[in-house]
Amino acid sequence: MKITDILSKGGLTVSFEVFPPKTDTVFESVKDATEKIAALCPSFVSVTYGAGGGTSRYTLDIAKNIKEKYGVPTVAHLTCVSSSRSTVRERIEAISAAGIQNVMALRGDIPNGGALGDYVHADELVTELKTYGSDLCIGAACYPEHHPESPDSISDIENLKRKVDRGVDFLTTQMFFDNSLFYSFMYRIREKGISVPVLPGIMPITNEKQVVRARELSGSFMPQRFLSLVDKFGKRPDAMMQAGIAYATDQIIDLFANGISHIHVYTMNKPEVAKKILENLSSIIS
Repeated sequence: MKITDILSKGGLTVSFEVFPPKTDTVFESVKDATEKIAALCPSFVSVTYGAGGGTSRYTLDIAKNIKEKYGVPTVAHLTCVSSSRSTVRERIEAISAAGIQNVMALRGDIPNGGALGDYVHADELVTELKTYGSDLCIGAACYPEHHPESPDSISDIENLKRKVDRGVDFLTTQMFFDNSLFYSFMYRIREKGISVPVLPGIMPITNEKQVVRARELSGSFMPQRFLSLVDKFGKRPDAMMQAGIAYATDQIIDLFANGISHIHVYTMNKPEVAKKILENLSSIIS
């Protein structure tokens, strides 16, 4: 099923993101974690893609397994940085051959000292997908606080509009920890004519190290009430997990209450986190 069909049905949805293994040695343990997350019956599951395509085979294996074994729609991530045009076309064909109808089109991180390959920006990959995978539903990323490489939010939204105009069907945001940033972002992109569905991306922070990682990935603003939570519970793993899930749940409930119908949760392959989030929302999304 295409993500746009899921989003157009009405009602509230919660989807999850998982990541594939980096090597064969951990494939079974990662597969087990992703299966436990899929067994929770989220609206869909997206499967990430390693830098430079290093986990491309595993991405497809995990996405196909979830779709076939649990009947959960999947999104296969695809990055284009450091890739040739022929390689990307082969991967598009493999995704379609696996029966996966949804792709997240991403530039990907530029490796240190690495070449860009045949693509510079994600909008070029979107064009490739529209040409060689015309029946695919295409998702793309967006940044409520603007992309770390963009000089300002105005330039970032202009680039986002260009990407959407190339054929993007839905957007998923980078993680954020202050909902007001998302509401402001939505107002600004709608004003610029970006009308596709936008799924806010929520990251439950369940250990202290994730705070550093979140800042490295996106430079996310962290409000004082969140930082106080980390300061108070960061050294107590069980307490930090409970508090982090509660904070993420509060974000999601606020989004639902303010008319946002579709939420995407970055699970970090933790079935217990995904399960608790759904339990906390059980009466809201039923």
